[in-house]
Amino acid sequence: MKSPITSDDSFTRSAGRQLARYAFIAVAVLVALMYSLNFVAGLTSTGAGGAAGAVDVENNEISIYLREEPPQMNSMLATDAVSGMVLGHVMEGLLRYDENDQIVPGMAERWEINGTRATFHIRENARWSNGDPLTAHDFEFAWKTALDPATGSQYAFIFYPILNAEAANTGQMPLDSVGVRALDDHTLEVDLAQPIAYFDKLVAFVTFQPVQEAFFNATNGRYGADADEMLYNGPFMMTSWVHGASLRMVKNPYYWDAERIRLDGINAAYITSDSNTLLNLYKDERIAVVDLTAEMLEGAMQQKWQLDRFMDGSVFFVDFNHREGRVTGNLNLRKAMFLAQDGNELVDRVIKLPGYLPAKSLFPVWLQGVEKTFREEYPAPESPYNVALAREHLERAKQELGLSEIPPLVMLADTSPVATISSQYYQEVFKRNLGLDIIIDAQTFQQRLAKMDSGDFDIVLSGWGPDYNDPLTFADLYASWNLNNRGRYNNPVLDSHVRVAQTSTDTKTRMDAFGEIQRILHEDVAYIGNYERGRVYATHPQVKGVIRRVFGAEYDYTGAYIETAD
Repeated sequence: MKSPITSDDSFTRSAGRQLARYAFIAVAVLVALMYSLNFVAGLTSTGAGGAAGAVDVENNEISIYLREEPPQMNSMLATDAVSGMVLGHVMEGLLRYDENDQIVPGMAERWEINGTRATFHIRENARWSNGDPLTAHDFEFAWKTALDPATGSQYAFIFYPILNAEAANTGQMPLDSVGVRALDDHTLEVDLAQPIAYFDKLVAFVTFQPVQEAFFNATNGRYGADADEMLYNGPFMMTSWVHGASLRMVKNPYYWDAERIRLDGINAAYITSDSNTLLNLYKDERIAVVDLTAEMLEGAMQQKWQLDRFMDGSVFFVDFNHREGRVTGNLNLRKAMFLAQDGNELVDRVIKLPGYLPAKSLFPVWLQGVEKTFREEYPAPESPYNVALAREHLERAKQELGLSEIPPLVMLADTSPVATISSQYYQEVFKRNLGLDIIIDAQTFQQRLAKMDSGDFDIVLSGWGPDYNDPLTFADLYASWNLNNRGRYNNPVLDSHVRVAQTSTDTKTRMDAFGEIQRILHEDVAYIGNYERGRVYATHPQVKGVIRRVFGAEYDYTGAYIETAD
């Protein structure tokens, strides 16, 4: 899910260049300061050579951390970036992204997409991690199982371009009517409801990964629950998973392109997002890579670490619960809260990390439009900070709701450092400017997702990263049928524009539809934008070839290797 930036900051595609342009000024100040203070000397050769934890030369493996426990390793049910990162290493779909973020063959050695028919030719040497042949039937089973209403996949909607997929997922037609079928072990044929311009990008996403039916059934509902409850077809396979503590991946000898994989093991030895813990783990050379928060920057500079930066393509926001009976379903209350906060203040004075941008739209700055970026061609509506006007909307909301005071609002958030300071900022600013009481419900990442799914919140700190390289990956987030629309926002006009964007092959028509979606979401205050996320990170000097992606696994170690002295 993340776009690559190499160690010398050369970008491999236009989206990366756009991200660099917006991040450059803020980062340049930091880097200049570091150079002036001689802080970017890098780790000494003694420090690098003594790495027994971060870099294990003898066993050709590295140690990393995960910021959260992967909530869901069943690719048919996974919805989050942490699970997606692990799945991106142990599984592979029909197609994948290469080091330049270009779609290339994966399990399919070749494919043709002609109008409403797509045909994928599975490799003769495609194998599961137990040595079984991987076949087209494994894709048919996985896709139809994800569409089965009984599965409850929140990503079932991503299959809707396939003929009869939506009708089957909503129980109106049988699963056998879905336009995907294995003609034989090596040929998967897909019928589309209409020609679409982005189907090859879709099938690189994790929900399109294969699952072997016999193994799935043998797990008795525990598929993906533990390392031995999965079969793997990707570059690596999990050999252990101590829940909440660590997991280990080793090179998969049955992977069709195993010669490309240079590491023999990836040891996710720590699962934590605590800033002090991560700072010390990297300083003590227990992990090979670390993302830095604002409070970690000073320590990083004191340690003379080489820092890199990256914008990961994600947008973060305050999501409202639009369900019936929730006061946050009131438009004037949402307008009051929108006008009472300042995204620039959140980014510049609270988060204080290079590369972060205020989220002025659900569509981030890097998305491509017709000829320029989408946001250049369809500027985001103005977002004024106006406390006096906010208070007027609050009084209207009280009248419409028949309340003398708005009851305390529960803000759901996870326990990550940025979420913690962001929730505290909103708690303070809504109290100061509107007199609203905000109760912060801080939960682990996995529990936050569960509470979002059940609607157990008034407002929630949320975010969305791109699943594929098309504005539709953001535009359909608030569609009424999308189960990732956790607040259950429902607007038939917005839905109609999403349908246009899904079905049209004309770029200008699609971009006009995205522009209307942007306008509707702003006028209806479906959410409050927080920020587009930037990353500042350090990598062990012996570890090379790590890719940061906008699409796919945010950290991609499939091309990584350990550089040793001659």
